[in-house]
Amino acid sequence: MTSLDVRLYRAQDYPRMPWRNGGGTTQEVACNAGGSSAAFTWRLSIADVAQAGGFSAFSGLQRVITVLEGAGIALTVDGREKAPLLARQAYAFSGDARVDCRLLDGPIRDFNLIYSPRHYHARLQWIGGARDWTFHSAASTVLLFNAGDALTARRDGLLLPSPARYDCLHLDSAEGLAEYRLESATVLDACLIELQPRQG
Repeated sequence: MTSLDVRLYRAQDYPRMPWRNGGGTTQEVACNAGGSSAAFTWRLSIADVAQAGGFSAFSGLQRVITVLEGAGIALTVDGREKAPLLARQAYAFSGDARVDCRLLDGPIRDFNLIYSPRHYHARLQWIGGARDWTFHSAASTVLLFNAGDALTARRDGLLLPSPARYDCLHLDSAEGLAEYRLESATVLDACLIELQPRQG
């Protein structure tokens, strides 16, 4: 990789694919270099859930789900019912788990990170409630999924491509710790994902 590789994925270009269990469709936002919908070590996706039912299994992987649109869902994981999951609340669970979901009040749209914990350390957090936010990261892969109005992003002062709603900014870097600054004309509503390869 070069010292800094920056890509912007546009929402209108996301491919749509059927769920592994045939119960719906998913739009793939991004995945690891060389990965595919059938085989990947990390992937971001958006899914439209129109009815109650089971989730597809992703053996050996970890999942983090967040409700983007709609009232929310209630998950039952390996027979245990969890507290209702509302918008911008992230919930992590094993891809090996048996998961069923119940819609709280109509269809929802959700955002998913699925990754291999054998290959990566991962951190996911939602950024909101302010018009600007600064953070530092040494992760080799930084992804910024924008769920709000267009935002301005800078890395060590360098202006980055501006993601519109549901666009995703993807940065790969070998440069170490960097300062990131995000700004919005309204209020930030974005998800930050940091991925660091495990050593050995």
